[in-house]
Amino acid sequence: MKSNDIRPFIPAKDFELSKSFYKALGFDCDDANDSMAVVSNGVCTFFLYKGESDIADNHFMFQLSVPNIEGALSAIQNVSDVKVKYESVKEERWGKVIYLWGPSGEMWHITELNK
Repeated sequence: MKSNDIRPFIPAKDFELSKSFYKALGFDCDDANDSMAVVSNGVCTFFLYKGESDIADNHFMFQLSVPNIEGALSAIQNVSDVKVKYESVKEERWGKVIYLWGPSGEMWHITELNK
């Protein structure tokens, strides 16, 4: 089997808040219908949908690779309309990482990998 892409579906406890959160981080949110949006930034895309599950207990984690970790940190720190929970840049043997939590508890590993 060959594949071209993989796109996770992320449940949102508060759909509008989650869309605002991702928009504030620089993502585009295009409504597919009244309960689902396609969220994208460059070639990175995922689906955000209205969901009642407690995803924090399910340990939903995602990695987003970025070319510049300091630029990502600046974008996160400049969000003012939505409460943002994150940990500053950490150095790892494989690169740098910022841990960021979305409004529904989803955890993002924003990474700049060593070259």
